[in-house]
Amino acid sequence: MKHTTFTFNFYKTDFFGQYWEAVKTEAVIVLVHGMGEHSTRYAHFVVPKLLENNFSVVTFDMFGHGKTSGKKGHNPNFDAVLESVEKVINKAKKLFPNKPIFLYGHSMGGNTVINYVLRKKTNLKGVIATSPFLRLAFQPPAIKLSVGKLLQKIAPSITMGNELNPNDISRDKTEVQKYIDDPLVHSKISPNYSITFIDTGEWAIQNAQKLEIPMLLLHGTGDKIIDYKGTQGFANNTSKATLKLYNGGYHELHNDLCKEEMMADIVTWLKTQQ
Repeated sequence: MKHTTFTFNFYKTDFFGQYWEAVKTEAVIVLVHGMGEHSTRYAHFVVPKLLENNFSVVTFDMFGHGKTSGKKGHNPNFDAVLESVEKVINKAKKLFPNKPIFLYGHSMGGNTVINYVLRKKTNLKGVIATSPFLRLAFQPPAIKLSVGKLLQKIAPSITMGNELNPNDISRDKTEVQKYIDDPLVHSKISPNYSITFIDTGEWAIQNAQKLEIPMLLLHGTGDKIIDYKGTQGFANNTSKATLKLYNGGYHELHNDLCKEEMMADIVTWLKTQQ
């Protein structure tokens, strides 16, 4: 296993990226993390599971996250978010020429990869989205949504708390504590993430029929952050998606009690797509 970091500049932002090369690369996974976290949180379980099955992994810290520069919890606009993913896909193509490439996104990253393949023509082999941020599992206060929409017009970079309860990410208390103790995890969020991702999530559900490549959707029925029924709604609107629900599973399935089953399901699906 070879681990290497890299950087790239885009939209006046210095992005932190990293990749792991499998001993024998059969395909490449471009991984997009969730809200308030960062790519290295996948290094202790998800990445090793993929590597041992001959999948190399290329990932990065998104706008406003992890070791990437810029204001925490903010992005310039949704198109820039999608373009940052495209740059990492292009990096993966250079690192691993002529290898199949899959997109894998969690939560906010799930919304991102779904919207990416719905809005852009690609030659990707397939997409995996875990607990994708398509519809919140709770209704934000109407006043907060109204203020957020106003701020997006007049002061889009202002950040507020994301109201995420760390206990809702996993049924494994050890993983919850790791999340709380991680200095790179934050609760900042600007309207360009909150309002935009609520809107683009609903757009994705309504436009799922535009999906042209295979997709694997994974969600826990106990997710208190993102509504699994939104993911169901997306799957119902396309013939290209396979949906697997985990009974009682919390938001971060890869850090939850069902993580071994979930990763086995991902690997099995990836191998059937090659």
